[in-house]
Amino acid sequence: MKWQLIKGAALLSLAWGLVAGTVVPAMAGTFDKIKERGKLVVGVKSDYKPWGFIDAAGNLAGMEIDMAHDVAHRLGVKLELIPVQTANRIEFLQQGKIDLIIATMSDNPKRRETVGIIEPLYYAGGTNALLRKGVGVSSWQDVRGKKLCGTQGAYYNKRVAELYGAEIIAFAGNPEAMNALLGGNCIGFVQDSTFIGSTLASGDAKWADFEMTLPTEDEQGWGIAVPLAELNGPYGDFMRKVVTDWHRSGKLIDIERKWGIKASPFLQTMNKMYR
Repeated sequence: MKWQLIKGAALLSLAWGLVAGTVVPAMAGTFDKIKERGKLVVGVKSDYKPWGFIDAAGNLAGMEIDMAHDVAHRLGVKLELIPVQTANRIEFLQQGKIDLIIATMSDNPKRRETVGIIEPLYYAGGTNALLRKGVGVSSWQDVRGKKLCGTQGAYYNKRVAELYGAEIIAFAGNPEAMNALLGGNCIGFVQDSTFIGSTLASGDAKWADFEMTLPTEDEQGWGIAVPLAELNGPYGDFMRKVVTDWHRSGKLIDIERKWGIKASPFLQTMNKMYR
């Protein structure tokens, strides 16, 4: 298995001496802001079912929404959820519109230059494509010169375009890209393997003529993010302890199971490491 930047974090967790549910006292920066308003503001996805989506009642729901609720509970404050897209989530954090990103964000060096990505990472997925059956694509090399839909700001786009010569048509969000795929504007949709797998497993009849047959490539860990300046301060320390406890206790495995997500080898590995 290969996930970026786990870096022996299990040893660090022992030093932290985490106690599940412990609330770290409010200190400078974001902690003060959260305490003063009595509310944690988290940027989450609303178009990435079942990690973050709008349910039948019109509320944000999903695995990452449950994670955000748990962080707010540990802090003893209310929770406000702000829907974000791949293209604006980092900007929202930098501008102070949100306090935290929990939004299917893959960890990479470029993003670490602009936001504080928390280790340990909390999930993992890789590059794949939701393809219409019968388009003649049996390997990544077969996408050369073909149109693939994508979402703006996703790292998959540049990689697939440069490595395999696909023509990427990028849309603002997943719904727009998927509607374009259904409308015949492209032969496939480049996205995270986790999202594609959940889409196909949903039983929705409109995806009956689609499949994920390519090998998943370039598996990346997903990270929660705090403002860059606070990565190594009290706020970053608190979030590291929270994620460590999620892995140690198996909480993420429980939430994953709750939402009917196929068991992640990454979560199983991390649970064993921290336990």
